[in-house]
Parts: sequence; C-alpha cells; structure tokens
Amino acid sequence: MPAAVRGGSRVQAKPRAKTPPSSKRKPPAKAQGGYAPAKLGAAGKVGLAPHHALMAASAILALALGVTLATGDRAEKLSQSANAAIGSRFATFGFKLKVVRVKGASDLATADILKAAGIYKDQPLLGLDLDSLRRRVEGVGWVKSAQVVRLLPDTLELRVVERRQLAVWQHGGKSYVIDDQGQVIPEANPDRFAKLPLIVGDGANEFAARILPAVAARPRLMERLEAFIRVDDRRWDLRLKDGSLVQLPAVGEEAALIQLEQLDQKSRLLELGFERIDLRDPAVVAVRPRDGVLPGHLVADGV
Repeated sequence: MPAAVRGGSRVQAKPRAKTPPSSKRKPPAKAQGGYAPAKLGAAGKVGLAPHHALMAASAILALALGVTLATGDRAEKLSQSANAAIGSRFATFGFKLKVVRVKGASDLATADILKAAGIYKDQPLLGLDLDSLRRRVEGVGWVKSAQVVRLLPDTLELRVVERRQLAVWQHGGKSYVIDDQGQVIPEANPDRFAKLPLIVGDGANEFAARILPAVAARPRLMERLEAFIRVDDRRWDLRLKDGSLVQLPAVGEEAALIQLEQLDQKSRLLELGFERIDLRDPAVVAVRPRDGVLPGHLVADGV
C-alpha cells in the first residue's frame, strides 16, 4: 500500500485491525409457570437463601401495595390470577402455609371458624386473598369481628373477637343461643349452654340485655331463677325453680326488684316460698302464699 505524504514527510499507514465476526446475543429464555420478577428468577437459578428470598418478597409486596394504594382501588388492581401466580412462585422458596393460629375464640367457635376459612396445608401463603378470608371468618355467627395476619414464611393468624353468649332463648318451640345484642348465634348448640339464663317469649331476645344484669346483681334471687318470661312484649315475669312467680312492671323494674329485696330481708320470702308476688303496682305489693292462706294479701310499701 503506498505511503501517504504530509508536510514533506513520509508516513507509513498502519494496517487496519481485523474486525471480529459479529455475534448476536441470544435473548434470555422466558420464565415458565407464571409471573417471576427478574431478580427472583436469578435467585432461583443460583439457589437463593430463604432469608434473601424473604427480602425480595417483601420488596415486591411493598411495591405492589404502594401502587394499589395510590390508585385507591386495591381489589380491582390485584386480580386473583396475579395473586395466585405470585403465590405459587414464592411457594417454591418455602412460603407455604404450615401453621394456622386462631386467637380470641373459644374451642367451640374455633372449629367453625377454620371450616369457614377454607384454607389448607401447603397452600401458597402469598396467594391468599386476606380480605376475602376475613369476610368468610366474620360470616361465622360466633364472630363479632376478625383480623387476618400473614406471618412469613409459613404462618397465618386469625385474630377474632367472639360474640359474648348472653342467654338461651326459647321461641316458637325452638331454642337458640343469643349474644349480648340479642342476635342468634346459629352455630351454637343450646344444649351445651345449660349455665346460661333462659329467656322465653316474643321480643325476649331484644330486651334480655337490660333485665339480666339487674337480676344478676341480686345473687339470692338469681340462684333461684329458672326463666325470664317476656309477657306481651311489654314486661317480665320471673319464674323461680320452686314454681314461684314474680311479676315485674313494664317500667321501673329496678324499683320493683328493690321492693322484692326488702321483703326477702324481712321475711326470708325467697326461702319460704310463695305462689305469686305481684310488683306491677309500685304503691302496693300483692303476695299470694303457697299454702293458699290469705289469698291476695296486700303488703303496702313492701312492709
């Protein structure tokens, strides 16, 4: 090749370096079996330690949560199919359901709660729809409210506030367990709650929470009580175990119970027994003795 001349000097041109043959990189193979973030895909190939996988899982969940909160539309943005795919992927790193803890529920309620939850061992923990699970748990009659907590890598906690069982209600030839709001607990078997007070009649469930504490505050009366009977959905009769009947007024129940206490303190009336005590008139207390002597005897002002 001829030399190039510049400024009177002869310069020898250097030969060009040979260009190596071009090589095209092959595109990375697509992940199989659902959605897999790039970092987690690489982690799976190199055998990522469980705690590293946990950190990656937390980052992905935090990002997803941030996006959905920003849109204000969580349920619509996270589809069930996406949850299932993510959960299945993380399950390969050990995020499977192994332990379920039910907190705040009685033994009787726990069985019904677990049945309604519909979860099973080795289910992908991150694929669970916690809102849907909470609604299923709160649909159980025992449950007042519930919170579902996912504890990675393998535990689920169902934190429950159980309805307080107040009484057994007889109505329409059937018996029900009711809570302190008068609501029936369908799953509760009345035969297993023999220690609860018995209330009878239309509307008894709605007003039981008012009368029960007033009577329970008087142990001598409460220990002898067999049933609270709602009369005409207006007032209460107290049926004692020995067959005696205490008739309370529609209003002023507390004052009537005080009158009964005064009678009992003076004559030990609850121990001696009687057929009927009529406390419906606050001015006059009518006592009918059990032996029939002096029927309709009037005791003025509780004397």
